[in-house]
Amino acid sequence: MFQLKHISLTQFKNYTNYSVDCNASAIGICGPNGVGKTNLLDAIYYLCFARSYFNKTDNWNVQQGSVGFRIEGHFEQKDHIYTTTCILREHSKKEIEVDGEVYTKLSAHIGRFPCIMVVPDDIALVNDGGEERRKFIDTLFSQLDVEYLQQLITYNKYLQQRNSLLKAMAEQKQPDRTLLDIYSTQLAIAGQVLYEKRAQFLATFIPQVLAIYNNITGFDEQLELQYESELHACNMVQLLEKQLPKDLLLQRTTAGIHKDDVLLLLNNQSFKNVASQGQKKTALFALKLAAFEMLKTTKGFSPLLLLDDVFEKLDEQRLTHLLQWVTAHDVQIFITDTHADRLQKISTILHKSMQMIMLS
Repeated sequence: MFQLKHISLTQFKNYTNYSVDCNASAIGICGPNGVGKTNLLDAIYYLCFARSYFNKTDNWNVQQGSVGFRIEGHFEQKDHIYTTTCILREHSKKEIEVDGEVYTKLSAHIGRFPCIMVVPDDIALVNDGGEERRKFIDTLFSQLDVEYLQQLITYNKYLQQRNSLLKAMAEQKQPDRTLLDIYSTQLAIAGQVLYEKRAQFLATFIPQVLAIYNNITGFDEQLELQYESELHACNMVQLLEKQLPKDLLLQRTTAGIHKDDVLLLLNNQSFKNVASQGQKKTALFALKLAAFEMLKTTKGFSPLLLLDDVFEKLDEQRLTHLLQWVTAHDVQIFITDTHADRLQKISTILHKSMQMIMLS
């Protein structure tokens, strides 16, 4: 089993100095609101992704009044303990090392220690627009496929450069089509690879989501997921050529795989408009647990599962089905809650002895 055995935090969010051993496959993190339960989960996530789940800017993770932070974790995998350290130094210089070896590229760390995190705000995956679902898909696939991650980095670089050039061309009123053609070509190459990989991934991923959703609900609901992309009808080169007049007018790239979406439908209607709160929470779990399944299948071991205060809106039946799903997998799970008795109830359903980390 892949496990986190120990974590220590220095000047990370509300933690000055804190360390704890993780001695079980089920770990409950309990305490009142505001004591740092979510921050502890975020520190675990940071060790896996070299970034916070919540904050895009690293400096926002530094304890107030401090300069920089340090997170160290010990991961056990196949009888080896990997010491992973994330350091944010002065002037926002970030270093990630495993067993003393510092990465030259932070992207090389992605996927080495996989994890899935679920927080209440993740309901935006169901309720909000395509940007949230694209981010979810990209985060998952970047852990599964190194080439996907590299092509995504390339695509985003050329997308930013192309958008800057389109804006500059409008301001100068002297279009330089030569440089624009170069950016468009590079964008099209990366975009076409990403589209083809997404289509292949989603052909496997979507049926897994539906199966897990129906397993949690206990019966077959008419949930449907559809991959929506402008590249279904043409390739990326043709799409950019078609949209060029509009791009020049609006000074940005208006079409491409950065506009893809996965639509959720229930009985052929928009899921977010007709689903109950319980159905929405179930759909969220189905998306996350299907991601868990894909990571486990590809990596050959279960990723960490981090659940932050997620049981408030699940009824008894859905909660039981969810936890029964978890018991069928050899996984280390971290669960936060304000109520120790609820965590003990979860421990009983899981048939696992739960280590309790009490924060105050």
